Amino acid sequence: MQSYIYKSLKKAELYLYLQKKDDFSAIPEPLLNSFGKIEFVMELDITPERILAREDTAKVLSSLEKKGFFVQMPPTVIPNALLLKNNKLH
Repeated sequence: MQSYIYKSLKKAELYLYLQKKDDFSAIPEPLLNSFGKIEFVMELDITPERILAREDTAKVLSSLEKKGFFVQMPPTVIPNALLLKNNKLH
């Protein structure tokens, strides 16, 4: 399935995948507003066999088919202090 990927210029690493290029009609207005300004990044053919870097391909395809879009959220950042605390040996 062809998808069109846009990035938020407001929030780092927040991406929007669309089933149709420049067709934002399926996106709820509050969600689209939360992206702020967006910029087209790339066109990508997503198939069930394709491995995506940070998302489950099946979830992306399902969302594109059902809703016409998919939102890729920024990764969760765990502060170094918490990592050190959780990895201490007793």
